[in-house]
Amino acid sequence: MAFHEIRFPANLSFGSVGGPERRTEIVTLANGFEERNTPWAHSRRRYDAGVGLRSLDDVAVLIAFFEARAGQLHGFRWKDWSDFRSGAPSATPGPEDQLVGIGDGETAVFRLQKTYVSGLQSYARPILKPVAGTVVVALAGDPKVEGIEFDVDVETGEITFAVPPDLGVRITAGFEFDVPVRFDTDAIRTSVASFQAGDVPTVPVVEIRL
Repeated sequence: MAFHEIRFPANLSFGSVGGPERRTEIVTLANGFEERNTPWAHSRRRYDAGVGLRSLDDVAVLIAFFEARAGQLHGFRWKDWSDFRSGAPSATPGPEDQLVGIGDGETAVFRLQKTYVSGLQSYARPILKPVAGTVVVALAGDPKVEGIEFDVDVETGEITFAVPPDLGVRITAGFEFDVPVRFDTDAIRTSVASFQAGDVPTVPVVEIRL
């Protein structure tokens, strides 16, 4: 499966509708109680790219992007304006935003992740597509220098240290990130007349596993 390291135009994804979905299997027992289970360890996000279209020029950009991806065939990056930073959406990423690992003195490669916390429960989401130039890292609160003390692979979400962090050292990071997605349709249907009347096409986009 091919993935193109290109972001869907951010001005078109702005205003789009979407977010995470879960798959839950529910069985109601004879006594009325339920058994609930999920085959998914991670949520999957869906969006509608059509909502962000505001002009016929936007439609032309969408069609060009769609054709270059061959419809559903190739994946691409998507900016989720409601959730694209390691911390609060209004805050610049800081090197202590997210815990990504604990040093053991041997491991030099760690994967970025974002943890969502509510009450006593939490969910750690793997971050596979960080945005180049936005990743900041700290060891035990001490910021490190990219290109000298660590490197970032923006295609996998892995950070590699020049020297493995010492045993017990907290490894934290801040970053912006994209979502790996593909179009969830093989057809884009638009009408000049209907678009000018305020009717925009539906362009479903779905997150993919890499």
